[in-house]
Order: sequence, then C-alpha cells, then structure tokens
Amino acid sequence: MEIAAGQFKARCLQLMDHVRDTHEKVVITKHGQPVAQLVPVAPLKPVSVFGRMKGELVIVGDLLE
Repeated sequence: MEIAAGQFKARCLQLMDHVRDTHEKVVITKHGQPVAQLVPVAPLKPVSVFGRMKGELVIVGDLLE
C-alpha cells in the first residue's frame, strides 16, 4: 500500500490499526517519492531472568568452605 504524506497525516491512527491487523506495510510518499514505511512490529519475546548473567561470574575456590 502506498499513501501520500498528507493523507497519512489525516489517517495515521486508522492506518496503524490496518498495519497491526493485516501485517501489510504502508509506504509514505512526498511528491511521489517514497520517504518512509509503516511496518508491523515483530512480537516481543519475554526475557527470562534465568541464565541472563551466564559467563559474567567467575567462581574462585570452593563455595562451601
């Protein structure tokens, strides 16, 4: 989908919903030349706290003594 910057400004929120629902990118143009793209965001992966500092700590000696 391609849209002029003036139309994008007027329909921005509607286009954001369209991109979210259809995963279709929108190319925004000025004077017929592409200047930007509105693309869907990849789903964020939850970050686990387990193993996050792997390789950051060094154990020196016996931990039980």
